[in-house]
Amino acid sequence: VNKHKPWIETSYHGIITENNDTVILDPPLVALDKDAPVPFAGEICAFKIHGQETPFEAVVLNKTSGEGRLRAKSPIDCELQKEYTFIIQAYDCGSGPGGTNWKKSHKAVVHIQVKDVNEFSPAFKESVYKATVTEGKIYDSILQVEAIDEDCSPQYSQICNYEIVTADVPFAIDRNGNIRNTEKLSYDKQHQYEIMVTAFDCGQKHATEDVLVRVNVKPVCKPGWQDWNKRIEYRPGSGSIPLFPSIHLETCDGPVSSIHTTIELQTNYIGKGCDRETYSEKSLQKLCGASSGAIDLLPSPSTTTNWTAGLLMDSNDIIFKFDGKQGAKIPDGIVPKNLTDQFTITLWMKHGPSPGLRAEKETILCNSDKTEMNRHHYALYVHNCRLVFLLRKDFDQADTFRPAEFHWKLDQICDKEWHYYIVNVEFPVVTLYMDGTTYEPYLVTNDWPIHPSHIAMQLTVGACWQGGEVTKPRFAQYFHGSLASLTIRPGKIESQKVISCLQACKEGLDINSLESLGQGIKYHFNPSQSVLVMEGDDIENINQALRKVSYINSRQFPTAGVRRLKVSSKVQCFGEDVCISIPDIDAYVMVFQANEPKITITGMDHFARPAAQFESERGVILLPDIRIVSTVTKMEHPVDLREHDRANKQVVVEEMLHNLDFCDVLVIGAELDPEQECLELDHGELQGKHLDATNSTAGYSIYGVDSMFSYEQVLRKLRYRNWGTLATADRKFRVKCSELNGRYTSNEFNLEVNILHSSNSNFMDHVNHMIVQPQFLQSVQHPEGSVSAVHNSVVPSVATIVIIICVSILVFVITLGVYRIRTAHQHGAAEHEAAKENEMDWDDSALTITVNPMEKYEKPHQAEEESEEEDIDDEEEDTTSAESDDSEEEEEDEEEEEVIVQKGDKQNATRQEQL
Repeated sequence: VNKHKPWIETSYHGIITENNDTVILDPPLVALDKDAPVPFAGEICAFKIHGQETPFEAVVLNKTSGEGRLRAKSPIDCELQKEYTFIIQAYDCGSGPGGTNWKKSHKAVVHIQVKDVNEFSPAFKESVYKATVTEGKIYDSILQVEAIDEDCSPQYSQICNYEIVTADVPFAIDRNGNIRNTEKLSYDKQHQYEIMVTAFDCGQKHATEDVLVRVNVKPVCKPGWQDWNKRIEYRPGSGSIPLFPSIHLETCDGPVSSIHTTIELQTNYIGKGCDRETYSEKSLQKLCGASSGAIDLLPSPSTTTNWTAGLLMDSNDIIFKFDGKQGAKIPDGIVPKNLTDQFTITLWMKHGPSPGLRAEKETILCNSDKTEMNRHHYALYVHNCRLVFLLRKDFDQADTFRPAEFHWKLDQICDKEWHYYIVNVEFPVVTLYMDGTTYEPYLVTNDWPIHPSHIAMQLTVGACWQGGEVTKPRFAQYFHGSLASLTIRPGKIESQKVISCLQACKEGLDINSLESLGQGIKYHFNPSQSVLVMEGDDIENINQALRKVSYINSRQFPTAGVRRLKVSSKVQCFGEDVCISIPDIDAYVMVFQANEPKITITGMDHFARPAAQFESERGVILLPDIRIVSTVTKMEHPVDLREHDRANKQVVVEEMLHNLDFCDVLVIGAELDPEQECLELDHGELQGKHLDATNSTAGYSIYGVDSMFSYEQVLRKLRYRNWGTLATADRKFRVKCSELNGRYTSNEFNLEVNILHSSNSNFMDHVNHMIVQPQFLQSVQHPEGSVSAVHNSVVPSVATIVIIICVSILVFVITLGVYRIRTAHQHGAAEHEAAKENEMDWDDSALTITVNPMEKYEKPHQAEEESEEEDIDDEEEDTTSAESDDSEEEEEDEEEEEVIVQKGDKQNATRQEQL
């Protein structure tokens, strides 16, 4: 009889490892029944689990002992469910084999925990971490990285450690993922760091993929101009180029109310303070519209202007440096002895204070007695950084005090910078223009007039000539500094416009598109455009305006070198005078060297004319077809720069146009005799051009800044006259032209002119003269840009000697035959015709001589006609040709000989003296 129900514990605790089916219970699963050992009633037949979808089942291991086991029906995943709770009951086997009358135990609670397995690796939440830091600071935490683990248990799901994988980086990371820098970072050293980080869970399993961390280093915000280049390159002919095309101002978020910027182009070490035209002062005054007559006292040394040869000189800019030991004497006749009450002195001067020489006068220009006395008639000098002009008038009827010394006190006289001075004398008033500004003398002292004497005067530059009061006349009161373009000219400078033109800089600052400047931008240039001041309220407008500031150099051949740039700025903030400091910009413009031009003069280099043409009133045009061409050589860079192409860069010669500033036509050999020859040019040819001319026995000089075409036009009108041709057989001239006061010079073009005299000697001379003549008439034209020397060195050839021998034999036979014919005929008609022919001058055309000495006289009437013609040829000595009319006899005669001399023969450059 089944009297009792089974007994089990009231609760069980179990553990199951995930991915396993065995449950370990505490206490073990055992059911007891008091009916034991009665079969069936005292045995345990089953354990039943109550709960929805419980993934466990209980099985009986031993019915008698009541031992059972709990197991999982399917794999358990901790990540899905960590714990399970359910009810279990035990059942006995009943009262018989059929299991009837079974009894069940009370309900017991089973609580099962799932034990985790470390099957997942840590994974970071972000694929890339980014952070920005400011240089120069140590941070406690720059950023935090975070990784997660999908395991279910704290042991395996928690991240216990982080680690930086990248070696040698100034960063560290703690176990919470906070990254910090271990040293101060520098923007200049490295703009950005990239580091790799990994993570470990508490089971020491590390992440499968490391994470990238980017740390950007930001420079400390420094107010100033940014995005500008220190070096700006300028190539000649580029026009106007922007200096700072991308510049902008960083104010570090300061509350800016206004910006004041000054851009300065520093050119005081270039030429005379900046890049100016280096033409002579005479040429510049003509170019600027001043009346002619300026006398250059410091010209470039040459054969005609040799007084500056011993001075220290910068040849590129014609600058003379005086070191206190040098002076130059101006030869007599260069400057008129008696200047009028109106004259002008112009000069460029660079002068600084001279320590230890404070009491010494430093003479720029001085006109003093050459001997016996030491009177200064007029002088310009510096004394204690004051400019003084002395003018002592000659004694006349009014023996009274007159203004004699005019003093100007200016800081610029001793600032070691170039300045342009004009001393305008309109006695008794003397005015100084310095850099275009008018200055009246602060002190004028009077003195007695100078009594007249017959002592000669000496004009000097750089020192004053002391002719008296010393044992031996010598220089005194030396100048210390630099001078250039010193001229003196009767009359006054016409206008301020001329003065501005004379001192104008050819380089400076410029603003591209003034119209597009932002509103509220104020700007101002100094007169030479070397300083630009800009002011505005809006930062962006100032940025845009500064991007439009450019450099321009209008010279075709600028002075190469560096031009320094300085940009200084002041920023004002609301309610404050100055809030932030803007560092200055120091940059420079590099001006490249221009391609050097090659000036070539070509034309007819040898001609002859009858003496009558030279003696005529108009003379002979000397250079009728002269051509002046300038070329420049450039390297053409191929697109494909392979090795073999680099070696084959093509040289390209291009013709270019530019001005000239003088052309000299010099006489080679003895100078012209003014009593019988001269060079002439109608001055009307110079009108409308910036040209002037001087004439002397040494040659003709045309000067002034004008185009090559204008010079060609004038040179083609230059004439040579010689009314004493008997004393002259030939003349040689040399033409040479210059640009930029001799910086670029042409080839020396030589011209030979022969004067042909009438000859009454014998027929031999007559024939020789006819042979030689076309060679003087020959004008050899050469291709432009080339100078041939074929006509300069011709050696008499064998053909020439053979021709002379043949002609001699022919003349002898002709003379003999003509003599025999003349004895049989009368000469009346022949003499009449010879008188006519004698008056003719043979022209420059080609000559053809045909002589048949072996002619047979078979027909009486033909022989009579030909004898008359031969008779004429014998008596007239200026006959140019003789021809035979009888075609039949020409065909029959196989021995006929011709001597033909014609224009165009390539070898007829033989000189008369060589023949």
